[in-house]
Amino acid sequence: MGLATAYHLAKDHPKRRILVLDAGYLCGGASGRNGGGVRAQWSSEANVRLMQESLAMCKDFAHEHRINTWFRQGGYLFLARDEARASELEKSVSLQRRLGLGTELIDGAQAKRIVPQLEPHGVLAASFNREDAVVFPWPFVWGYAEGARALGVDIHTFCRVRAVETSGGAVSGVVTDRGTVRAPIVVNACGAYSPELARSVGVDLPTKPHRHEICASEPLKPFLGPLVAELGSGLYFSQSTRGEIVGGIGNPKTPEGTSQASSVRFLALYARALMTACPPLSSLKIQRQWAGLYDLSPDHAPIVGPVDELRGFFLASGFMGHGFMMAPAVGKRLASLLATGETPEPFGAWAHRRFKLGTTPSEAMIIG
Repeated sequence: MGLATAYHLAKDHPKRRILVLDAGYLCGGASGRNGGGVRAQWSSEANVRLMQESLAMCKDFAHEHRINTWFRQGGYLFLARDEARASELEKSVSLQRRLGLGTELIDGAQAKRIVPQLEPHGVLAASFNREDAVVFPWPFVWGYAEGARALGVDIHTFCRVRAVETSGGAVSGVVTDRGTVRAPIVVNACGAYSPELARSVGVDLPTKPHRHEICASEPLKPFLGPLVAELGSGLYFSQSTRGEIVGGIGNPKTPEGTSQASSVRFLALYARALMTACPPLSSLKIQRQWAGLYDLSPDHAPIVGPVDELRGFFLASGFMGHGFMMAPAVGKRLASLLATGETPEPFGAWAHRRFKLGTTPSEAMIIG
């Protein structure tokens, strides 16, 4: 998110001094650890419109940045196995079609025609949009970094921000491992670590980290077109261009904190759900397992924009594990906000002050 914002700020609003600080290496955080899904299937108009733009930007990314992203438009196939989620899915598809998407509401038998290996028993409803896609995340991080550097942005890795300095109710700089940097504007795009930085200036950011695990299998002969996702369990799986089955599942019993260790419990949950959804994968061999940190917000919506308590302090957090796919469109909008002061949609609904006002957005299509 930080690199996308820096790139668009330098590209669309030039003649500014821009510095990106990363506590580790590029791709070391959540952006380098996700499954690479990019979709326009959402349940709110704001998210559908945002992701229509972001999906188009992802499709054009390889051409703009001259880097292969392995962009593959095989679609997303969502499955609902209970009445409540089937009803939500029906409403979401109706909204998506009204906004110009070609999403289809189908049943389990039709879902099996899309993925013949799928077990349709228990699937009450499904949705399929063939325009949704999967990419390899790392080239996006590298592409934004190289593009930003070419436009004059300074990027420092292995440089941790310890605190934000203030003066007269406004940001004045940041304290890092390598010294203090003077700056009138600071964007807190630290993902799951954002609350820690916000606390250094007395800002209560009500997000929390959540370890999400993911794994990749041995390569198989290509057979799976779409990314398959189950509303409810949070199971999702797709096939990479190398033939691997890459997937994960929600695990509500994950211990709190920022540990990114792998667990046997995740493998058990994932294996059971995957075999139920796609029985031919029951003998699948897992080759790699890793974890990253989701940045969870209380109402499942991002927190983006300025904070009322401190001038010059901006947030870009709480993306619920979907920050990577939203980054192209959000980064472009956030750059515009920083340069012009004008609030773009849907940042008004995502403002930090909503928790004081009691106004929260609604989004039902959260997975993982």
